Amino acid sequence: MSIKKVWIEEGCTGCGLCETICPEVFKIDAIAYVIEGVNYAEHTAKIKEAAECCPRVVIKYSE
Repeated sequence: MSIKKVWIEEGCTGCGLCETICPEVFKIDAIAYVIEGVNYAEHTAKIKEAAECCPRVVIKYSE
């Protein structure tokens, strides 16, 4: 299934791993944030990888 929504819960430390894995969706500015208006379905695999690799487990998504 493709991803329709992505968000980051409280607790992000701004390590930058998500932006390294998927810069099309994640940006760092002290903490990570999700870029709005992106077609998340096009980046499903990278979003899932970023969520799985997040050391704080704060990247969430819905399909």
